[in-house]
Amino acid sequence: MQGLATEMAPSPSVVIPHFVFAAVSFFILSLLLLFSGEAMTGYFIQPQILALTHIAALGWGTMIIFGALYQLIPVVFEVPLYSEGLAKTTFWTFGVGIVLMVYSFWTGSFGILLSISGSIVFIVLMMFTYNVFRSTQKSKKKNIQSLFVKTSTIWLGLTALVGLLLALNYKYAFLTPSHLLYLKMHAHMGLAGWFLMLIMGVGATLIPMFLVSHQVSDKNLKFAYYFTNIGLVILMIDWLLLHGSMFIPVWGIIITAGIVFFISFVAQSYKKRIRKVLDIGMKHTMLSVFSLVLPIILGLFASSKFIEFDMDFYYRIVLLYGFSLFFVFITSIILGQTYKTIPFIIWLVEYKALVGKTKTPLPKELYSEKLSEWQFYFYIASIVSLITGILLANHYVIEFGAILLLVTAILYNINVFKIVLHKAKPVGSKKA
Repeated sequence: MQGLATEMAPSPSVVIPHFVFAAVSFFILSLLLLFSGEAMTGYFIQPQILALTHIAALGWGTMIIFGALYQLIPVVFEVPLYSEGLAKTTFWTFGVGIVLMVYSFWTGSFGILLSISGSIVFIVLMMFTYNVFRSTQKSKKKNIQSLFVKTSTIWLGLTALVGLLLALNYKYAFLTPSHLLYLKMHAHMGLAGWFLMLIMGVGATLIPMFLVSHQVSDKNLKFAYYFTNIGLVILMIDWLLLHGSMFIPVWGIIITAGIVFFISFVAQSYKKRIRKVLDIGMKHTMLSVFSLVLPIILGLFASSKFIEFDMDFYYRIVLLYGFSLFFVFITSIILGQTYKTIPFIIWLVEYKALVGKTKTPLPKELYSEKLSEWQFYFYIASIVSLITGILLANHYVIEFGAILLLVTAILYNINVFKIVLHKAKPVGSKKA
């Protein structure tokens, strides 16, 4: 992140705990997956899978995005964070809500505990949204990247609202039509509206910068923004009012067009890059972006009204669709961008005042590159094994993939804690 403005960045005490919580969540997610091999071969809506989904979406994905966004708001919008105190309160409250919610799902406690945890998470997400909007309202920077970020927080709020209704519905059963319909809305608002929209916006800023790509047109980004949002809005209206019409695949194609435009923007950045050799962070990032082809194919396939499926096979396709988004697209970009974010933050804390006084390490020297390379290879192997296991409905293959993912998580955690616990040696020591 060299070259970015840092004078308005929040205190590291706001940002770093989010990364630590997320890293531990990734480890727990991998561990729980190891005990969910049988569940991963059946129906996609059951307690263990719901627990895995929410620790992936909240504890792993959203928690680390909160931390990263607090750091990046000054960069994208050129304004300071509205309230560091609110951000810290949000972190601790969110952590409690996540733990209670995942426990509720894992144990099948769909009563009052799920309602309480759902309410906590809803309040937290509203607090975060408020902090972001208050932070950005005075920004004079108007570009497509900032529009992505603002829009993603709106989708996050809608995702949170529908999620709360679903949590309460488990106890009070007041939603009509079916619970499954609202679950589809909740999932797609979160995945396409929150995660995808935010990753597109932040990625449009960071990817060209880390690749050292110049003169990359933002035309494809604008198409990506409008196609993705228009398709998603129409899809939500269709599900809400028509309960899923025959035009669902058409709305899916519109969203797909938006994703393709984003991929083309990244491809253009990659083609024009000056930095030819990719470090571990950008290897993960490129894998993440181009892996979007898999959920696109699976989503269009599963939504087709013209293909008759064996139901067991259909369930596997839907499960693989969600898996490819959480464990490939989102997880890969987080694994990569962690190495572009935390080392720089810690380096600023420990070494900024020492520049010119003593020899200082590079940010990438704050972690083990060898471990990060092994992490990448274990991750690739785990994804191949897990996808194969889900397609074959073989829990042994799934469990083997989960072991590989657990090793990935351990290596990742070692590096994360190595970075955040790093301390500069006093000026005058032989090694800085």
